[in-house]
Parts: sequence; C-alpha cells; structure tokens
Amino acid sequence: MSTINVTDQDFQEKVLNSDKPVLVDFWAEWCGPCRMLGPVLEKMSEEHAEKITVAKLNVDDNPQTASTYGITSIPAVLVFQGGEKVATSIGAKPQQALESEFAQYLA
Repeated sequence: MSTINVTDQDFQEKVLNSDKPVLVDFWAEWCGPCRMLGPVLEKMSEEHAEKITVAKLNVDDNPQTASTYGITSIPAVLVFQGGEKVATSIGAKPQQALESEFAQYLA
C-alpha cells in the first residue's frame, strides 16, 4: 500500500513538513463515497509516487485536523504543498477527473 495514514498528532510532520505535495483524503468508515474513492487514490499514489504522497485522515478519529481545515463534507481531498493548502476537491471522482484537477502537482 502506497498511501499513508495521518492523524491529528502527526499531520504537521507527515503533511505540512513534506518536501513534495501531499494529497490528503479526509474520509470516514461509514462514508460510502469515501470507500469508492479509496482505491482511486491508492492507484494514483502508486502511479505518481515520485511526485506526490497520498495520505488518509479519518475525520471521526481526528476531528481537530478536520476542523482546522473546515471539512464539512466528505470525501474531501486537499492538496498541501510547502505547508499550505493549495487545492481542494470535494466528493468521489474518477481518477481521470482528479488527475486533471491536480495536474500541476503531478507534472
């Protein structure tokens, strides 16, 4: 598995301090669309491993980080680069749509 799990405790270290862009999937176990998006992001993390890191953050287990970034609907994929949130995608989407949205971080 190429995706990493992040928590409120290690978000700063694994995401904000990363030297490459990090796509963070804000999800929950009970969320059907989140479960559909999981394999798509896993595939992206394998295909673009040299360019990006893909991380998953369970919003039920880590409410502090979800609240900090104003996550009100899931799945939400946020891209962080240089410690800043630089892009957002809400909802389950096919891989092609996500790659198009985040093309500048995958190039």
